[in-house]
Amino acid sequence: MPKRPCRLVLAWLLLLAGMVACSRTPDDAAIRAAIDAAVAGAEARRPADVLAVVADDFIGNDGVDRDGLHDLLRAHMVVAGALGVHIPGRIDVELQGDRAVARFGAVMTDSSGRWIPDRIRTLQFETGWRREGGAWRCYYARWSGSAD
Repeated sequence: MPKRPCRLVLAWLLLLAGMVACSRTPDDAAIRAAIDAAVAGAEARRPADVLAVVADDFIGNDGVDRDGLHDLLRAHMVVAGALGVHIPGRIDVELQGDRAVARFGAVMTDSSGRWIPDRIRTLQFETGWRREGGAWRCYYARWSGSAD
């Protein structure tokens, strides 16, 4: 008789383990997490962390490719005293199968004081994402904005 409760507990543990193994992050949450990781990389002055979520065939404003984005990030990080990136609102994600579009605003700050002390710039982003293997990668980005 004492074996029955142990079997019941074991069955519940197996069921719970199966539920955990089968669960995965929803696609929109995975894209938001990738954007958050890129933001954290930018603030930590680690361009490689930003590029970790960028596809090899990335294209941005004015034809900026992945290598150009790397150079742009490095140039800003060299000049910036303290780089800050804040997404004040919601990141809207529209899923389209294995592709998605994410739109959001970001407030960028730079305390270098080299040209304009305590520069603040608000940018609007539209980014395209696609699933590559088990991860979402940004394959295009458009941004616009102005200094505040």
